[in-house]
Amino acid sequence: MDHLQQLENKSVHIFREAYANFKNLGMLWSIGKDSTVLLWLARKAFFGHVPFPLIHIDTSYKIPEMIEYRDRLALEWKLTMVVGQNKEALAAKQTFPNGNADRITCCRLLKTQALKDTLAGTRERYVMNLETGQYEVDKSSEAFTGVIVGARADEEGSRSKERYFSARSKDNDWDVADQPPEFWNQFKTDFAPGTHVRIHPLLDWTELNIWEYIKRENIPTVSLYYNQGNGKRYRSLGCWPCTSPIESASRNVDEIIQELKTGKLSNIAERSGREQDKEDGGGLESLRRDGYM
Repeated sequence: MDHLQQLENKSVHIFREAYANFKNLGMLWSIGKDSTVLLWLARKAFFGHVPFPLIHIDTSYKIPEMIEYRDRLALEWKLTMVVGQNKEALAAKQTFPNGNADRITCCRLLKTQALKDTLAGTRERYVMNLETGQYEVDKSSEAFTGVIVGARADEEGSRSKERYFSARSKDNDWDVADQPPEFWNQFKTDFAPGTHVRIHPLLDWTELNIWEYIKRENIPTVSLYYNQGNGKRYRSLGCWPCTSPIESASRNVDEIIQELKTGKLSNIAERSGREQDKEDGGGLESLRRDGYM
């Protein structure tokens, strides 16, 4: 059994453990490469069917191709697609692009607060009608008590402190020092009432593993990851005002894999194009302690 198959098997096991042990489970889908691999694995774990809603937090500043890709796959794969948004902050123009907030405050409002409220069911959320392809107000306001996330330990410093099953408070706050040990593939799934749990099936995957798996499984990805002839491509996707492409000639999955194997990017952080990381002291820990993805 090769390394990719071992990673797949463990991730599928984590999915099934989560589904067996947590009610009101959801999965975050940011539309990027990691969470799309996560989606692919979920379909494998449950034989082509994803038995819980996918959740996307729409800041209204995503690159349009990302939204088109999200909706196209949701229709094609018959996904329960739930979208949350902080409409109040957007209406009040409390955003970085409007000049009324710094990047970190903008992230807290449009991502962190929107996510927390969407998970808690305290903010109006929308679900795709698979017959019409349109979004309608979600009639359910039930809280999600567990959420599956595509975080990888090697992507960014604060993620390396996560567990496969990582406890949050009922308000989604993260106490980094209060996490259960996970030895020999033994996972804590029995938490006190009111605990919100983040589940991380990709925790031990690397960026190279992700791209090798995308190649092996022929997983569809957003074309923004590939050089379209201008010598640039996105390595990490986010909101367009705060995300920059990298210099790269890689035009397809094989060339990205080769680029990573040569070590050309080894001294460049994967999220180096994400400006909010730089404003958060070079990482995301303060945002993630407060509930960020």
